[in-house]
Amino acid sequence: MMEKKKFRLFDAVLMAVVVILVVESAAPAAAIGSSQFFWWGLLLILFFLPYGLISAELGTTYEGDGGIYDWVKKAFGRRWGGRVAWFYWINFPIWMASLAVLFQEVLSQIFQIQLHLFVTIGIQLLFIWVVTFISCYPVSDSKWILNLAAFAKVAIMICLGVLGIYHAVTKGVANDFSGAALLPKMDIKSLSFLSVILFNFLGFEVVTTMASDMDNPKKQIPQSIIYGGILIAFFYLFAAFGMGAAVPADELSASGGLIDSFILLVGGLNPFVVIIGLLFMYTLAANLISWSLGVNYVALYAAKNNDMPAIFARVNSKNEMPVGASLLNGIIATLLVVAAPMIPNENIFWAFFSLNVVALLLSYIMMFPAFLKLRKTDPDTPRPFKVPGPIWFLRILTYVPFTLLVLTLIFSVVPLDNSPEEISGKIPVLIGTILVALIGEIMIKHAGKTLEKGVHSHENN
Repeated sequence: MMEKKKFRLFDAVLMAVVVILVVESAAPAAAIGSSQFFWWGLLLILFFLPYGLISAELGTTYEGDGGIYDWVKKAFGRRWGGRVAWFYWINFPIWMASLAVLFQEVLSQIFQIQLHLFVTIGIQLLFIWVVTFISCYPVSDSKWILNLAAFAKVAIMICLGVLGIYHAVTKGVANDFSGAALLPKMDIKSLSFLSVILFNFLGFEVVTTMASDMDNPKKQIPQSIIYGGILIAFFYLFAAFGMGAAVPADELSASGGLIDSFILLVGGLNPFVVIIGLLFMYTLAANLISWSLGVNYVALYAAKNNDMPAIFARVNSKNEMPVGASLLNGIIATLLVVAAPMIPNENIFWAFFSLNVVALLLSYIMMFPAFLKLRKTDPDTPRPFKVPGPIWFLRILTYVPFTLLVLTLIFSVVPLDNSPEEISGKIPVLIGTILVALIGEIMIKHAGKTLEKGVHSHENN
């Protein structure tokens, strides 16, 4: 009998880069300007490393389909677990809507075509339902989708960085990259985009599920956190330098910035830019398809435990795929893109994408205090990987990233002044966040009542 192939350090680092790296968030992060290099370094140390260590301990200690939902529920009860599952799931259809908008915008950008509003919405709906249909079948878990997307992501970012270096050497740069410009700016625009950097670090807990296949998880997991985090930051910053060489930060579009940068760096729209655009469009669909299974299974798992409505527990009887959650993804994303023309925001991609970022960050907030709580209430469970250090150090690891999450969420949804840009950009996101939270509370409460009825019925019988 052949011995099962071990999950090496190289595999863990590659998985971290592939899962976490998303090309569409490179432009919003680059919009911070040259000071983003400081913020990337600071948040790598203060957020990503603590987050990686904590998710590594929880992921290797409590193995199961629920992930963050299970950890928070075990620490704080079913209501908090339901909230985590809800925010973790609802971010996905919002993300899908944002990428549908971006897909259509890139299509128009690389082929230089102006589309009627109804045609625009039609292309967005086609994107949504193709992704939704594929997500209902096991092909969504196919490695070739992820591997091809990984190649496309890395190729795009390396090309952008290399062209940026060439442009800087031959023609100069559009932004100041001197020492003073790299210092942090506490301006409203920079603070508003910090949540995107945190968003770019999330997803590492997926790697911890492979701990049982590692030779030495106690050593390999922290190594993969460090190496993976550095590589992820490098790819984003390399691409950001390319964009910074081509486009002034205050003119960089969150949606069209990446393609605009290529056009400026190569001197115009040519077949090379079209190929880059097509690869970019593929990564948008591949990101969603690859993430759909994990997101929908968390919702399915929570529904089976009566912490989310029963519709999320519906599966295809032939292949056990979570079709209830998948179809709801498509329906919600459809409603969003159809309603988009009525939203008072010129950049619809950023309106949806920022709401998606907020929802995902909200799902991670309680993971940090859950780590401390489970150390206290469940100390006897074996931990294949255990974060080292005294209790004061563990508290720092918990509360620093927790505080960063809360602050960046406030910067993302609360207008920090009365300027028209702040009001029009953030009020829709704030309203969307409140609506998402209220709908979640109603659903979790309804699921709880269903559970109570079932318990009472069982007791009466």
